[in-house]
Amino acid sequence: MGVTEHSSVPAGRESTARGQALSRLTLDSACCIALYRLAADEPELFPFLLESSAGAAAQSRYDLLLADPGATIRVDRLDRADAFFDELDAAATAAHCAGVPDLPFIGGWFLYLGYEMAAGVEPSLRLPPDPRDPFPHALAVRCRAGAIHDRATGVIHVIAEPESTMSVAEIAAYLCKDTANEIDEAMTMPAARWTEAPAQSYLDAVARARDYVAAGDVFQANLARTWAGTLFDDWASGDIYRALRRANPAPFSGLMQWSGGALISSSPERLLSIRDGQASMRPIAGTRRRVPGRDHDTSTELVTHPKERAEHIMLIDLVRNDLGRICRPGTVRVDELMTVESYAHVHHIVSNVTGHLAGSIGPAAALRAVFPGGTITGCPKVRCMEIIAELEDTGRGAYTGAMGYLSRCGTLDTNIVIRSLVQHGRTLTLRTGAGIVADSLPQAELEETRHKATGVLRAFVDADGACHG
Repeated sequence: MGVTEHSSVPAGRESTARGQALSRLTLDSACCIALYRLAADEPELFPFLLESSAGAAAQSRYDLLLADPGATIRVDRLDRADAFFDELDAAATAAHCAGVPDLPFIGGWFLYLGYEMAAGVEPSLRLPPDPRDPFPHALAVRCRAGAIHDRATGVIHVIAEPESTMSVAEIAAYLCKDTANEIDEAMTMPAARWTEAPAQSYLDAVARARDYVAAGDVFQANLARTWAGTLFDDWASGDIYRALRRANPAPFSGLMQWSGGALISSSPERLLSIRDGQASMRPIAGTRRRVPGRDHDTSTELVTHPKERAEHIMLIDLVRNDLGRICRPGTVRVDELMTVESYAHVHHIVSNVTGHLAGSIGPAAALRAVFPGGTITGCPKVRCMEIIAELEDTGRGAYTGAMGYLSRCGTLDTNIVIRSLVQHGRTLTLRTGAGIVADSLPQAELEETRHKATGVLRAFVDADGACHG
């Protein structure tokens, strides 16, 4: 096994409080257990995993396992929302040091925002709570160590700040432990009973949303519905994540194990990325179910459908507007337009929008400005969120929030929490949604929510061992 240990001082910095040394250890990933196994086996030491288990190479290069959780900034009351972003930017400024070229994370923060943080960002909103939500409205957890799997090179970089309570050697020992007794993933699927929310309630909500569109309140509104699950046995959240990543691999997957609950995500969508001063958002709008042997026909029909194209272009404009609030004038552009990305169970239309971040904008302030993502609210955002609150009649909690990381060097990456589970004991919650426009057909939108749920539900079997979904 090739192992290289060294310390690095970020280039361009003197050896001061802002230019701290970073201990690093490089491992051959072929000789290590998978990062998700370590998150499953040692959740108290490694509570946060951010993984790219599928997707284009540009979005799927790095997996991050964050370790040594410490000081926490959290929001339990929405009147503290502004303070959360201010405190996070202040902490990031105090800890800032220059980046290391091959490392997206050199110590920093795990980030989580629940959907209801939108009411803190926009005080005029009155959003109902989610009675099933076990998490605070927002969370930023200082993590001074971790492991980064570089899929392009096949190595794992183990890193630790000088103040970390875990050394790189200690983390490496966990990664290199005996793998002879690893569980055969094909043999382990959690068994659960799932109950789908009444279809008629959703059909009625779609009809009412269409009325709002016809009245000119909104151009599009994204409405979600719920599946409630109950596990037949006790299952660790890390083991459920292993089953989900196998059933529904995605480029912005993740696992948050916190305060007795877990967020288990197989999200295909990025909310906001910041790297080297460039901000980017990657909106998804437009979905078709995958049919064996018909990928070309289905994806062509999707990307050429007038309704899907119009809806996608509208949401690109919303994203351009969001980025325009935080980027230098004239720098926002669409550098990837209406690409079809195919996942295990669905095709999506995806675009990429970028801009050069204004020098006065910190990463937390940038995240505040674009949250929540417009693809999961609709356009215009605030009125859509009011309509969502009325028609869904419950809070969303983690669903359509965001999770990701902020590195000390200023690099940030966050997903939109879709195709995701919230676990609390044996209780599971899954939500999926669809964008409603003037010519939406209620039954078709209902079926779209089911298609999106399929990949997640297929991580489970029923009481007889038959696969869900």
